[in-house]
Amino acid sequence: MTGDPRRSVPRTDAVLAEPPVAAAAGRLGRELVKAAVQAAQQRVRDGDLSPDGVVPAVLAALPGTASSLRPVLNATGVLVHTNLGRAPLSPAAVEAVVAASGTTDVELDLGTGRRGPRGEGALSALLEAVPAAGAALVVNNCAAALALVATALGGELVIARGELVEIGDGFRIPDLLVSTGARLREVGTTNRVSVADYTDAVGPDTGAVLKVHPSNFVVRGFTRAVEVAELAPALAGTGVPLVADVGSGLLRPHPLLPHEPDLQTTLAAGADLVLCSGDKLLGGPQAGLVLGRADLVQRLRRHPLYRALRVDKTVLAALEATLRGPVPPVRQMLGADVAGLRSRAGAVAAALQAGGVGAAVVDSTARVGGGGAPEFPLPSVAVAVDVRFAEPLRLAPVPVVGYVEEGRTLLDLRSLAPVDDEALVATVLEVSRRWT
Repeated sequence: MTGDPRRSVPRTDAVLAEPPVAAAAGRLGRELVKAAVQAAQQRVRDGDLSPDGVVPAVLAALPGTASSLRPVLNATGVLVHTNLGRAPLSPAAVEAVVAASGTTDVELDLGTGRRGPRGEGALSALLEAVPAAGAALVVNNCAAALALVATALGGELVIARGELVEIGDGFRIPDLLVSTGARLREVGTTNRVSVADYTDAVGPDTGAVLKVHPSNFVVRGFTRAVEVAELAPALAGTGVPLVADVGSGLLRPHPLLPHEPDLQTTLAAGADLVLCSGDKLLGGPQAGLVLGRADLVQRLRRHPLYRALRVDKTVLAALEATLRGPVPPVRQMLGADVAGLRSRAGAVAAALQAGGVGAAVVDSTARVGGGGAPEFPLPSVAVAVDVRFAEPLRLAPVPVVGYVEEGRTLLDLRSLAPVDDEALVATVLEVSRRWT
């Protein structure tokens, strides 16, 4: 029995009492840390770990936070990557979330001590950014905004057949609309629609005319679409609201994205309501934004469904900080110049080469992502390394997600913040060291 490995396994309570382990339990929770202790104890029983290595093994196995979500370095060249959480928040937005995470005055007027308007700061910031809007509303994503509009305005919704789109993960706009109880009145054909198609379809049961931006595809050839500026005058006097889902969240026109619709222009052209996402080109948290005529926004606000779709205090805080604070990361990435990217890539490649890793600077093509500007490539620069790096980089303690092209792993720097270049180098070198 003297050789029984179970006799050398440190007791659970003794390991949990070790100061660094106890501190981790206070930060992450006792049960999570205890599970890591038990896993390390089993390794001792299996002969894979010495008893003296239990505490270091426990600390190494613990996550950075109590959440299973891990920070990832986005080197894919896709600025708004849906699988990676879309827009990274700005430092100002992160600080605002932390400040709002405790008790806060989200719905209290501190002057009177009475209940106040919810998220007034974020709504004011939206209206300042989009002066063509009379009022604003925030729900939990753009699909929720569309569902709220369909439910609250009710009746029959007139929409072009070519705008009955499917977006990511098999999600279909017509399925969402029908699920609210609305009836769809499809007009035009897949490739062509006219103003008369819309006006002929409007009747006493029409709740709204919908325009949906086909964010992630383009139809070319013998096509005809009706823009908001053309449709709005034709609907004047009918009493039927014109609602435009513009998708990606540009507040105003952007010189790099001339064909991407924006909120200010769409409202100024005559839309009664515009809908968009807050976590795409706006660069903020996941949210659905509704802006437009004050009476229609108030109608949505008073509908019972709004209560189920409204956002929490942290989203309101992050949204306001995104709108009022410094330029968020997504817009910095969008505006990055190629010369600057090439300089960064050269420094990264040189650091990797100094560490014994073969690396080269190559031209690449980045994308907006998130369903935005599908035909607009962004010139970019990447660091090319051996193709074998792709998987181990994803599995590293600080995961790096690049992409494989022409037998190489490319690490595109347009989608990576400059402050993360050092972490990128460190992770690649660490992966390389495991092979030597």
